[in-house]
Amino acid sequence: MTLDLPEIAENGNSVPITVKVTSPMTEQLYVARIVIIAEANPTPTAATFSLTPLSGRAEVSTRIRLAQTQTVSAIAEMSDGSIEMDKKTVKVTAGGCGG
Repeated sequence: MTLDLPEIAENGNSVPITVKVTSPMTEQLYVARIVIIAEANPTPTAATFSLTPLSGRAEVSTRIRLAQTQTVSAIAEMSDGSIEMDKKTVKVTAGGCGG
Protein backbone atom coordinates (compact mmCIF):
# COMPACT_ATOMS: atom_id res chain seq x y z
CA MET A 1 0.00 0.00 0.00
CA THR A 2 1.28 3.46 -0.84
CA LEU A 3 -0.01 6.80 0.35
CA ASP A 4 1.05 9.71 -1.83
CA LEU A 5 0.57 13.26 -0.58
CA PRO A 6 2.85 16.27 -0.18
CA GLU A 7 5.06 16.63 2.91
CA ILE A 8 4.25 20.36 2.94
CA ALA A 9 0.84 21.70 1.94
CA GLU A 10 0.96 25.40 1.17
CA ASN A 11 -2.83 25.47 1.09
CA GLY A 12 -4.63 23.26 3.60
CA ASN A 13 -7.93 23.82 1.79
CA SER A 14 -7.00 21.47 -1.06
CA VAL A 15 -4.37 18.80 -0.48
CA PRO A 16 -4.03 16.14 -3.21
CA ILE A 17 -3.86 12.53 -2.07
CA THR A 18 -3.56 9.20 -3.88
CA VAL A 19 -3.86 5.77 -2.28
CA LYS A 20 -2.73 2.65 -4.16
CA VAL A 21 -3.10 -0.89 -2.87
CA THR A 22 -1.38 -3.75 -4.64
CA SER A 23 -4.09 -6.38 -4.94
CA PRO A 24 -5.21 -8.73 -7.72
CA MET A 25 -8.86 -7.55 -7.30
CA THR A 26 -10.32 -11.02 -7.89
CA GLU A 27 -13.68 -12.39 -6.72
CA GLN A 28 -11.82 -14.31 -4.01
CA LEU A 29 -9.74 -11.39 -2.66
CA TYR A 30 -10.05 -7.69 -3.36
CA VAL A 31 -9.87 -4.29 -1.66
CA ALA A 32 -13.39 -3.65 -0.40
CA ARG A 33 -12.90 -0.21 1.15
CA ILE A 34 -10.33 2.58 1.43
CA VAL A 35 -10.74 5.13 4.23
CA ILE A 36 -8.69 8.34 4.57
CA ILE A 37 -8.34 9.76 8.09
CA ALA A 38 -7.08 13.27 8.95
CA GLU A 39 -6.61 12.95 12.71
CA ALA A 40 -6.66 16.66 13.66
CA ASN A 41 -9.66 17.68 11.55
CA PRO A 42 -12.99 18.42 13.28
CA THR A 43 -14.38 15.40 11.38
CA PRO A 44 -11.43 12.99 11.05
CA THR A 45 -12.87 10.76 8.30
CA ALA A 46 -11.91 12.73 5.19
CA ALA A 47 -13.07 10.19 2.58
CA THR A 48 -14.39 6.64 2.20
CA PHE A 49 -14.30 4.67 -1.05
CA SER A 50 -16.08 1.34 -1.64
CA LEU A 51 -14.56 -0.97 -4.25
CA THR A 52 -15.44 -4.27 -5.94
CA PRO A 53 -13.50 -6.63 -8.22
CA LEU A 54 -15.08 -4.70 -11.12
CA SER A 55 -13.13 -1.60 -10.03
CA GLY A 56 -10.16 -3.12 -11.84
CA ARG A 57 -7.50 -1.78 -9.51
CA ALA A 58 -7.38 -0.45 -5.98
CA GLU A 59 -6.33 3.14 -6.57
CA VAL A 60 -8.14 6.32 -5.53
CA SER A 61 -7.26 10.01 -5.81
CA THR A 62 -8.95 13.04 -4.32
CA ARG A 63 -8.28 16.32 -2.53
CA ILE A 64 -8.85 16.77 1.18
CA ARG A 65 -8.97 19.72 3.54
CA LEU A 66 -6.54 19.72 6.46
CA ALA A 67 -7.17 21.89 9.52
CA GLN A 68 -3.52 22.01 10.57
CA THR A 69 -0.24 20.11 10.45
CA GLN A 70 -1.16 16.50 11.18
CA THR A 71 -0.87 12.82 10.40
CA VAL A 72 -2.99 11.52 7.54
CA SER A 73 -3.73 7.78 7.45
CA ALA A 74 -5.09 5.53 4.74
CA ILE A 75 -6.71 2.24 5.70
CA ALA A 76 -7.53 -0.49 3.18
CA GLU A 77 -9.98 -3.20 4.19
CA MET A 78 -9.72 -6.39 2.16
CA SER A 79 -12.70 -8.62 1.35
CA ASP A 80 -11.38 -11.25 3.80
CA GLY A 81 -11.41 -8.69 6.64
CA SER A 82 -7.66 -8.08 6.76
CA ILE A 83 -6.41 -4.50 7.00
CA GLU A 84 -3.49 -2.57 5.50
CA MET A 85 -2.50 0.90 6.63
CA ASP A 86 -0.06 3.67 5.77
CA LYS A 87 0.32 7.12 7.30
CA LYS A 88 2.29 10.29 6.70
CA THR A 89 2.65 13.66 8.38
CA VAL A 90 1.72 16.74 6.37
CA LYS A 91 2.84 20.21 7.40
CA VAL A 92 0.12 22.77 6.59
CA THR A 93 1.43 26.31 6.11
CA ALA A 94 -1.81 28.22 5.32
CA GLY A 95 -5.59 27.80 5.07
CA GLY A 96 -7.29 24.66 6.27
CA CYS A 97 -10.64 24.15 7.90
CA GLY A 98 -9.48 25.30 11.32
CA GLY A 99 -8.35 28.77 10.28
